[in-house]
Amino acid sequence: MEIEKRSFEIISHELSEMQITLPADQEMITKRVIHTSADFDYIQTLKYSKDAVAIAKRLISEGADIVTDTNMALSGINKKYLAKFGGQAHCFIADDEVALIAKEKKTTRAAVSMEFASRIDKPVIFAIGNAPTALIELYDMIEKGIYKPAFVIGVPVGFVNVEAAKELIMETGVPYIVNVGRKFSDYEIWIYHRKLCGGGIKGGCIYAFNRKG
Repeated sequence: MEIEKRSFEIISHELSEMQITLPADQEMITKRVIHTSADFDYIQTLKYSKDAVAIAKRLISEGADIVTDTNMALSGINKKYLAKFGGQAHCFIADDEVALIAKEKKTTRAAVSMEFASRIDKPVIFAIGNAPTALIELYDMIEKGIYKPAFVIGVPVGFVNVEAAKELIMETGVPYIVNVGRKFSDYEIWIYHRKLCGGGIKGGCIYAFNRKG
């Protein structure tokens, strides 16, 4: 923890030298992403919709579920802490039926897993850190009026459809935290969940959105 504390001190100092003041509600999240990546570019590329953090906090406190596109990201969510508010965490990517339908439709499991997630009969926060096709599927469902997620964290990495998928989500009117461009990764979203605000018993974005100070 001493190393982590020192890391945040360095980040704060360098931000000060750059004369950058992060918005108070976004500061903790953006600094954590910089801490896990050692990349100050996220100051510019990590985008928040209006009142994004406040909306996410409210959703979690009201029992929203969280859906991820990988089991790695799922493992970083503290299920016990989420359950305190009546929420659950899900990942359908490894479901046998998802794999079968994806094969029949000649599409990705990530896209089909979003269809499965849309069956959850309560508000859902989507944390997408691997597959741009998951974001595209969400966008298609929103545009067709089939389904509307409560919140989207969209941070997949890569070269194919990644940038466009993120831009589409930002146009839907759904609250979001999106990293524009090619950066981020499934590993980083795992860190984002597990260590965003300390890991352990209060790990993950749940703690990030709900802790004080």
